[in-house]
Amino acid sequence: MEHVNGLPADALQSVVWVKSRHSAADGNCVELAALAGGEVAVRNSRDPQGPALVYTREEIAAFIAGARDGEFDRIGTQG
Repeated sequence: MEHVNGLPADALQSVVWVKSRHSAADGNCVELAALAGGEVAVRNSRDPQGPALVYTREEIAAFIAGARDGEFDRIGTQG
């Protein structure tokens, strides 16, 4: 089944949302869920019924590799 970006996250039935153990003290964080077709959904934990973005496993792997390599560090320190 193909999922469309922006669909309500709560429309994704029978998925398990996971967030990082590094999430903020108040629990707000980005959450991911593996979908049956191999895709990965992403949502904002502050808005669990809000839109979910759907990525391929390859896209998520590239993002995680970039995060591990520090490619996004400057984004988190801007303010």
